[in-house]
Amino acid sequence: MSMTRRTMMRGAALAVLALGLGSVGLPGMVRAAVPTGNAAVEVWKAASCECCEGWVRHMRAAGFDVTVHTVDDVTPMKRMAGVPDDLASCHTARVGGYVLEGHVPAEDVTRLLAERPQARGLAVPGMPQDAPGMDMASGQPYQVMLFGAAGGPQVFARH
Repeated sequence: MSMTRRTMMRGAALAVLALGLGSVGLPGMVRAAVPTGNAAVEVWKAASCECCEGWVRHMRAAGFDVTVHTVDDVTPMKRMAGVPDDLASCHTARVGGYVLEGHVPAEDVTRLLAERPQARGLAVPGMPQDAPGMDMASGQPYQVMLFGAAGGPQVFARH
């Protein structure tokens, strides 16, 4: 069986994600404290997604150390990270044992790392026009959802 470069890259990306998300654990697990300053963020995104690059710039400007993994298909990473389909967006990231889905504002990531709720992570479903990286200044509100917590997804922040 011949292995294509694409298959090899996808396998390597999934392996990296599996190793990195091992610290996410089950939603009910208590996580060790992680400093919020210069926290390392790993993001998986498609090569063609410009808004993802905008979000990466936003996170770096807020002081996060961001590593980008460009993949052909982000869907397997979302599934491995436990992102519910109804909360999916264009990119998936991890920081401090949590999953970040989509255009989560840096201030909410900082709050997440400070409060350390027992949850899988934060998501901004879809691609809201005013979320970091989208930057359309339309005035349309959006919500950041905490997911993987007891009781199901809940609003973490409103913007």
